[in-house]
Amino acid sequence: MTGPLEVLEVWRFPVKSLLGERLERADLGPEGVSGDRGWALFDVTTGFGLTARRVPELLFAAGRLRADGTAEVVLPDGTTTAEDDVLSDWAGRRVTLRPATEVHGDRRYEDPADVDDEGGRWNPFSGADGAFHDNADARVTLLSTGTLGDWDRRRFRANLVLAGAGEDELVGRRVQVGTAELDVVRRVPRCVMTTRPQGGGIARDTGVLKTVHRERGGALAVGALVTRPGTVTVGDEVAAG
Repeated sequence: MTGPLEVLEVWRFPVKSLLGERLERADLGPEGVSGDRGWALFDVTTGFGLTARRVPELLFAAGRLRADGTAEVVLPDGTTTAEDDVLSDWAGRRVTLRPATEVHGDRRYEDPADVDDEGGRWNPFSGADGAFHDNADARVTLLSTGTLGDWDRRRFRANLVLAGAGEDELVGRRVQVGTAELDVVRRVPRCVMTTRPQGGGIARDTGVLKTVHRERGGALAVGALVTRPGTVTVGDEVAAG
C-alpha cells in the first residue's frame, strides 16, 4: 500500500440492486454489514430475483431498513412502501419483496448474457446462500479513492470506501477495521451494473466497464469475509496483519 487506508464512507444496501444507505458506523458479522443485501425483489411468475443488470430501473429506487429490522423501498416518486402490490405496479410485473431468511435453496437471478447488454439475450446466474450477495467469498467489499480516481464511488456499491490507495495488496491478508477482523479473499469482478444510470445524477457510461476490463483485468475493489464480528466507524484505519 502507498500509505494508510482509512474508512471514508460506510454503506449498506438493504435490498439487492437498489440504492443503499450511507452510515456513520455499522456492525459486521458473518453475512457482512448488518442488514446488507438482506432483502430482494423476486418475480412471482418466474421465481428469479431481479437485478439492475437486466432491470436498470431498480437503481432509481432505494432500500431502507426500518427500526424493526424489516426493509422498505423508496420509489423514484418518493413513495415509501413494502407492499407487493405497490412494488408490482412500479415494476410493471408481479414482484414480491422477500427476506433472505425465507429463501432457501438455489438463488437464481436475471442477468444479461453480454457485457453491454441493454435488454437482449440473458442468462440466469446463481448467488450466495444467506444474504443476497452475488459471491459467497465477498461479504464485505472495500474500495479506495486511489483506485476510483475520477469515477463516482456509487457506481461500484462498496460497503467500505477507503481514503488512500492499495487495497489490491490486501488480498490474501487478514486486516482489522474498527473492532472487526476480515480476511480479504480476492478482487471483485465487475459487471454491466457499473455502467447503468442511477438516482443521484449518475449517467449511463459504458466506458467504465470497458476500462475496468482493459486496465484492471475486469476487477475493481476487494472482497472479504468477516472472521471476527465487530463495529466499523467512519475514520477507522485498516490495519493489515
